[in-house]
Amino acid sequence: MEDIIQAIAVYALPVIFAITLHEAAHGYVARMFGDDTATRAGRVTLNPIPHIDPVGTIAVPVFILLTSKLLGGAGLLFGWAKPVPVDFGKLRNPKRDMRWVALAGPGANLFMAILWAISLRFLASSGVQESFFVQMAIAGVNINLILMALNLLPLLPLDGGRILYSLLPHRMAYSYSRLEPYGLPILLVLLFTGVLTTLLMPFLAVGASIVRWFL
Repeated sequence: MEDIIQAIAVYALPVIFAITLHEAAHGYVARMFGDDTATRAGRVTLNPIPHIDPVGTIAVPVFILLTSKLLGGAGLLFGWAKPVPVDFGKLRNPKRDMRWVALAGPGANLFMAILWAISLRFLASSGVQESFFVQMAIAGVNINLILMALNLLPLLPLDGGRILYSLLPHRMAYSYSRLEPYGLPILLVLLFTGVLTTLLMPFLAVGASIVRWFL
């Protein structure tokens, strides 16, 4: 039980920062391209409270973390925040600008992973021996890289799906958009069959190689 409580304490802050900056980045870039929907909804903020989904941000991640720990695993995390409202019709060039709004979330997570890596390097150079802070920095790098990789999967409604939609010809994009209602069930199947990990590996490898520049 003590290990579980420590794991929750280590992951809590990195998870909150990861989802907050990810969602706020979407709203900020949408505002840059003409849509202020997220701003008016109070979602372009670093305050985590407006971004937290009680089920997806708290209940599901804690349940999965506890279950994986109790089963003897290293501890898994999976969850989501409240989606930032974006009215793509208000963007100056909806189909093109959609890709930049979508890229903002994973880009924010890569940025956060770099910041956590820099903090880890600072802890090492300053001789800090407190394992809790070191574990938190490592968790911050890993969580943000995983969130970046997950959202880059070309599956609607994930950011990667929005990016792919913006790149497809109009007719193909329309056909592809009709798959969106099945996106979450497909993602859950990939997760519980273990296929998701394989699909994430290329994105994680690229992200990790970038982060290593700062270590």
